Amino acid sequence: MTRMVNCVKLKKEAEGLERPTYPGELGQKIFENVSKQGWQEWLKFQTMLLNEHRLSPIDPKSRQFLETEMEKFFFGEGSAPPPDFVAPE
Repeated sequence: MTRMVNCVKLKKEAEGLERPTYPGELGQKIFENVSKQGWQEWLKFQTMLLNEHRLSPIDPKSRQFLETEMEKFFFGEGSAPPPDFVAPE
């Protein structure tokens, strides 16, 4: 049976993640409150952040920045792209 969650990103009930996708308390909070579709939206946004800010996933400062942006994306005011970002058409 599919696990449903009230997704904080989509603002509606949707299919939940199959397992936590991030460690710790934040990962548990995401598992309980974010849908598969919401998580996929984050992965696309995170890829843009990695590319635009030229971040390295193995750099601790980059990981901390991404975690902060992830919290804002799901549970805060939202994460914004860099000011000079132009979305591809």
